[in-house]
Amino acid sequence: MAMTSPTGRPGRPGLNPLRLEFPQSLATYDDYAAAQKTVDHLSDNHFPVENCMIVGTDLKRIERITGRLTTGRVAAGAAASGAWFGLLIGLIFVLFTDESALATILSTVVFGALFFVIWALLGYAMTRGQRDFQSVTQVVATRYEVLVEHKVAGQARELLAGLPGALPTPFD
Repeated sequence: MAMTSPTGRPGRPGLNPLRLEFPQSLATYDDYAAAQKTVDHLSDNHFPVENCMIVGTDLKRIERITGRLTTGRVAAGAAASGAWFGLLIGLIFVLFTDESALATILSTVVFGALFFVIWALLGYAMTRGQRDFQSVTQVVATRYEVLVEHKVAGQARELLAGLPGALPTPFD
């Protein structure tokens, strides 16, 4: 009886699905879309793509500042979050009690908003102005390398030669 990996494919138990045994570099690209196009081209030509990996390298953390953080913004955001949480709790309570639905929901919304505001303002006060801005962060790769298992590398290179457009740059 054949064993299956967590991905559902036959294989040896315990193998990491994010690892190739003897990978060889096929091509490198500056953007993910080009690397994806390469693997898609191989797939379209019936290449066994389970022998491929796309690896993002040279990682960068990008932080985009979205606005100034003030006590008012902290309180408003917390009140909104708390009100939504209170509404959810209120709806659950209504399912299991015989009391007035409107009174139950309104009280949990108010209590949730108040509770969230208090905790958010306490947390904001604890930072003592060390981070007075809001931001979003993302980790991105600056290079993408397509790797293939050594036993099919030659076949992949032949198929890649037929890919329309620019030739991939070899990995340094």
